[in-house]
Amino acid sequence: MGSLTALAELTLALLPALALLLVLAWPRGRRAVLRPLGALADRATRIELRRLDRFLGVRIPPPYDSVPSPGGVLPYDRERVIRYAAARIPLGLLGGLITGCVLTGAGWVLFAVFGWFFVEINHPLAVVGIGLLGIFGIILGAQGVYGTALMEGWLARRFLGPSPQDLLERRIAQLAASRAEVMDAVNDERRRIERDLHDGVQQRLVALGMLLGRARRSRDPEHADRLLLQAHEESRRALTELREVAWRVYPTVLDEAGLRAALETVAERTPLPVNVEYEVPEPPARQVETVAYFVVSEAVTNVVKHSGATRITVSLRRAGGTLSLRVSDDGSGGADPSGGGLTGLASRVAALDGRFGVHSPPGGPTTITAELPCA
Repeated sequence: MGSLTALAELTLALLPALALLLVLAWPRGRRAVLRPLGALADRATRIELRRLDRFLGVRIPPPYDSVPSPGGVLPYDRERVIRYAAARIPLGLLGGLITGCVLTGAGWVLFAVFGWFFVEINHPLAVVGIGLLGIFGIILGAQGVYGTALMEGWLARRFLGPSPQDLLERRIAQLAASRAEVMDAVNDERRRIERDLHDGVQQRLVALGMLLGRARRSRDPEHADRLLLQAHEESRRALTELREVAWRVYPTVLDEAGLRAALETVAERTPLPVNVEYEVPEPPARQVETVAYFVVSEAVTNVVKHSGATRITVSLRRAGGTLSLRVSDDGSGGADPSGGGLTGLASRVAALDGRFGVHSPPGGPTTITAELPCA
């Protein structure tokens, strides 16, 4: 197919190319010829990219600094498209030549096998030699076809894809963005901790101090005893809330017993039934365990607060160098991936160069996935 498209492209581009040679020194005429030639290159490139994607599995992302061609036909600038279309024609013709060699070899093999039944053979050794030569030609042709297919992908990446410098610049931009997101997530976490301490533990300690002060000033022993009892209960509640805040900051069980025990503790502390499927034969690195724990913990907390679900399923699996986790529920769905909580989780995952996804159609269910590299 690449050979046929190259032949068609050569035939269609021959006349505009000859016209371009005639008006090369005339700017207005050159622009007039380049316009249809560029449109032809756009159409040819679109066909070739579709062929590469469908039959060779080659997908070419546009360069990050690329300017779309006129009319928005392709997300590549016109100069790149014309260069690629011109460079691909000889490669496609070479592929046609190799295909012809393969077909010729196949014809020789067929003649060596079936020619005895149709024509009189006076030199049988020559016929056998032709068959062996045909087999050899088929083998070489197959290698040529494979090499041409590789060259097709390389050529498309060379002219249309991002350059190594583009890739490095893109990677630097991603790292800078993920670092900024991590800093934002850390600051949000600090604000949340401060809010929990101010609105929760601090208020209980203030109430405890007021109860103790009233008990000291009371002249009625029975009333003082009741106030002391209330102060004792308030101190117990403040201690429980302080433990909750400390647990949300960082669970000690994660260091002491590992990720599985920490997730089981999350399941026990959640008012909804949580099914934990843990298939991680080899524990990942500590930073990976920490991110996985907080993703699951925050996701479960969001489900309890907002989804109206009746059950939650947490699944963790490790395949090679990737730890995959999945948190799903049977709630009402409609979760906003750009919300503060989910954005913080995405930032945590991005800090480890992982991938984070949210699928939450209206009506549910909601599924949160994350893939963390742990090789």
